[in-house]
Amino acid sequence: MDPSNLEPVLAKDSRLLVAAFYAFTPLDDKRRETLLSSLPTLARDGSVFGSVLVAHEGVNGTISGPESAVDAVLDHLRASLVLGNDHYARLEVKRSWAKKPVFRRFKARRKKEIVTIGVNSVDPRTSVGTYVEANDWNALVDDPETLVIDTRNSYETAIGTFEGAIDPSTESFRDFPQWAESTLRPLIEQKGSKRIAMFCTGGIRCEKASSYLQQQGFGEVHHLRGGILKYLEQVPETESRWRGECFVFDQRVALNHQLEPGEHSLCYACGLPVSAQQRELPSYIKGVQCVHCVDRFTDADRERFAMRQHQIDQQQA
Repeated sequence: MDPSNLEPVLAKDSRLLVAAFYAFTPLDDKRRETLLSSLPTLARDGSVFGSVLVAHEGVNGTISGPESAVDAVLDHLRASLVLGNDHYARLEVKRSWAKKPVFRRFKARRKKEIVTIGVNSVDPRTSVGTYVEANDWNALVDDPETLVIDTRNSYETAIGTFEGAIDPSTESFRDFPQWAESTLRPLIEQKGSKRIAMFCTGGIRCEKASSYLQQQGFGEVHHLRGGILKYLEQVPETESRWRGECFVFDQRVALNHQLEPGEHSLCYACGLPVSAQQRELPSYIKGVQCVHCVDRFTDADRERFAMRQHQIDQQQA
């Protein structure tokens, strides 16, 4: 993300709605192409920015803009999708607010999967774990016979997770099936856990992860409906089992328990989140390197990054 393209902060008391959403529902070629052509026009007319992925298995995206315009895009999606009363046939939406733009443009893209696990047989529309509402999550994860699993990537888990959750330390969601077979299966046998409880940012990765585990005979599998974002929205902080901040894929970087931007920023060299404490380290050079990538780039790369940061600083002066 290039901070030089951020738009000015909105007028006082103005807010932008940020909506993260997904739906697993079948889209034939005609319906998919119609969405890909209609969404950019609707977004442009309403000054809505963000990204929407469209695949045969459904849609996945995060958008931001004036509340009425974002709602218009969501209503258009609901009208365009084949939604019904089944467990998967809904547009799952998480709402939060921002004081300044969190995206620079709008993109609607054609994808093979709306979230990539890389196993063709995985289909949450036919097999999925048991949904757990945010207000019921604490009781489930407090049970010592529940194995709690964070299905997100390592750079996400590093800045926040639920108490006692297992971190697979994966670099990509594609790595989850291999981790499940090599590590999770023997771990369950060792601990004798009666059930699995999984979570992710907004719920979509858990839909596929739970579908995979169900197919592979992992037993009783539960997952947090609406993910961490829904939990932070609905569960008071005084009762929360969440610790830290929740990484989000927009320019807010990470959210605290009030769903407000937290202390983390992005390193624009490597794209990983950096805490306030890590920005105080001698290795940190804004826009050039951080603790995560100090040995990753060449001198020529760092010179180029420094030049870019100088240009950004001049534009923002």
